[in-house]
Amino acid sequence: MTRKPQGPVALLPLAALALLSLIWGYNWVVMKVAIADCPPLLFAALRVWVSVLVLIPLVLWMKRPLAMPSARYIIPFGLLQTTGFVGLALWALEYGGAGKTAILVYMMPIWLIVFAWPVLGERLHGLQWPALALALLGMVAILRPWNFSGNWIGSLLALLSGILWAASALWQKRYAPPGLDLFNGTLWQTVFGGFGLVLLALLIDPLEVHWTPLFVGALLYNAIPGTAIAYFLWAYALQKLPSGIAGMGTLAVPLIGV
Repeated sequence: MTRKPQGPVALLPLAALALLSLIWGYNWVVMKVAIADCPPLLFAALRVWVSVLVLIPLVLWMKRPLAMPSARYIIPFGLLQTTGFVGLALWALEYGGAGKTAILVYMMPIWLIVFAWPVLGERLHGLQWPALALALLGMVAILRPWNFSGNWIGSLLALLSGILWAASALWQKRYAPPGLDLFNGTLWQTVFGGFGLVLLALLIDPLEVHWTPLFVGALLYNAIPGTAIAYFLWAYALQKLPSGIAGMGTLAVPLIGV
């Protein structure tokens, strides 16, 4: 079981979560604007590969190791977190508004709490049970399964995005090699996730991009703070905090997105 940090030791990972929430929260608006000029999966692939071009010189400048971690760890991690989470979240935006999509994707902490019990042994206690029940009721109220007259594809993609993100967090907590450098792991999982996004984009999206100044700005925001910096902040917080706390710490994101 992961030990809960105590005292000032926890302040830095909590600050990382706060900064991450600001970056990702506003990014829901930016992404919705961007996919007006580019298909969503193609934009996800561009976003990730531009972030790789940022991460490589950053890793070299910081003199961090460039050798690839274990393929058995890093390839599934990249496919879950980058291909699954990023790709499906952007795809969901094609069918729904930024606010609702953000809320459904950020049900991730709920899935993380539920799955962390059997996978990591992080049990629920006391008031966490009614809090979880209220969160699930809130999700049902948002989805309104009794009235699926609208477009349900976006909601389904958003939920799957959150589930895959939770799975990637559990994978990192359970299988990350001891002493794995955060920058190195972030770089390589982004690379392999980027390959998955390119494949999906080639299979599904038309390869058409309108290179407007607004689109270029949205792409740079997504690639640098939205992916390269944000992935490092998330990996750092997840490494230092229990899964449930790290997951719940991201719940300001959909509020900012709305």
